[in-house]
Amino acid sequence: MIENLDNIKKNLLERKKELGVELESLYREKVSDDQVQDSGDQAWSSSTEELKISLHNAELEEYNRILQALSMIDNGMYGKCVECGQKIAEKRLLLFPNATRCLLCQEAAEQGKL
Repeated sequence: MIENLDNIKKNLLERKKELGVELESLYREKVSDDQVQDSGDQAWSSSTEELKISLHNAELEEYNRILQALSMIDNGMYGKCVECGQKIAEKRLLLFPNATRCLLCQEAAEQGKL
């Protein structure tokens, strides 16, 4: 059993709320004012739009990992590696509460071995 599960869940819920606000803000934010633009303005708008999309995707990915972690808490699977089924170290969960892999499996995944 994870000793700090209540704190972890609280932190996940707080981060989920923050990300929800940030994602909504990014969705509503306009990059350009829809006026005629010269090539420099078009390049800037395009670059800004790409950065906005990249940020949105990263935040949406984190949001989805948080949803998965909260679901795992609710069904009693939180803290177990989705790859090997072993217990994820509590220290890792405190640092990365939405972690779904143990450190060894995470390293293997990052190296393309999974």
